[in-house]
Amino acid sequence: MAEKDSSPLSASIVRGLTDKLVERRKAAALELERMVKEHVQVNEYSRIKQAISALEHDFTLSSSPNSRKGGLVGLAATAIALGRASIGMHLPELVQPVLTCFEDQDARVRYYACESLYNISKVARGAVLVFFNNMFEGLCKLSADADANVRYGAELLDRLMKDIVSENPHFDIDDFILLLRNRIYTQDGFARQFLVSWIAFLDSVPDIHMQEHVPEFIDGLFCILGDQRKEIRRMTEETLGELLKEIEHHGSTVRFDAMANIIAVHSQSEGKQLITSLLHHQNCCHDLYNCDVSFLLTYVTISSLDYYHDILVM
Repeated sequence: MAEKDSSPLSASIVRGLTDKLVERRKAAALELERMVKEHVQVNEYSRIKQAISALEHDFTLSSSPNSRKGGLVGLAATAIALGRASIGMHLPELVQPVLTCFEDQDARVRYYACESLYNISKVARGAVLVFFNNMFEGLCKLSADADANVRYGAELLDRLMKDIVSENPHFDIDDFILLLRNRIYTQDGFARQFLVSWIAFLDSVPDIHMQEHVPEFIDGLFCILGDQRKEIRRMTEETLGELLKEIEHHGSTVRFDAMANIIAVHSQSEGKQLITSLLHHQNCCHDLYNCDVSFLLTYVTISSLDYYHDILVM
C-alpha cells in the first residue's frame, strides 16, 4: 500500500517508522514532518487527514509493538508540523489513538504514548482540554504504572497539563471534582500522590476556589492521611493545611454542615489535629450550632476543650 503513488505516506517513511531502531524512527518522523508542512503550505488538508488515518490504522493498531511506537512518533511529528494554527481541525484524530495506547500491554508503547501526547499537547495548548477527562483518567493509571519509565513519562505530561490548565480561565472545576471523587479512594500510593498533587495545584490557581468543593473530597483526603508512607502523609497534611487557610479566608463560601459527619468520623483518627484547627475557625463554629448534636458530643469527647463544651450547652 505504501509504495503506491496514492499513498499518504512514502515508502521510506513507512520503513523508518516501523524500524526497531530509535534513530531510524526519528529520521522517518522528521521526513513526515517536512511532508506535512508542505501540505499545510498548499492547504492540502485532505492529504494530512489521510496520513493521520494511516498512522492510526496501519501503525497504532498494528500487532507489532515497533509499528505502534512508530505510529505514536508519527502522530507527534504531524502535530508539530501542523502548528497551533492548524492543529485544531485534526486534534481528535491525533489524540484518540494515543489515548488508546495508554492501555497498551507493552510498557515501551505506553511510554511512547506519554511522549506523543506531550508533544501534541505542547502544540495544541488549551485546545487539548476538550480531552481532559480521558487524559486525567489515563494519567492517574499511568502514574501508578509498574514500569518506572512509564511513570516518568506520565509525570512529564502531568506537569504540562497543569501548566495548560493554569493558563485557561475556563477550566471546568465541577467536572474535575467528579473525576476526583471517582478516584480518591484508591489504595495505590503513586495514584494517591497524583491526586493530592492535583488538589494542591488547583488550590494554588487564583481563579479556582477549591475551598468551595472541600466537602466533595475531604473524606478521601482524610483516608489518604492515614497512609503508611511518610511522604504521602506529609504532602496530604500540607495540602489540607493550605485548604484550611483558604477556608479561614473564605469561610462564608464553605458548606460546613456538609462536612459534619465526615469530621465526626475522622476526628478520632488521622485528622484530629487538622480538625481541631478547622473547628476553631469562627465561621465554622457559627455554622455548627445547627449541626447534629451527636457530632458535637463526639468532638467534645476527643477534644476536652471547655470552649466546645460551652457551645454544646448554649
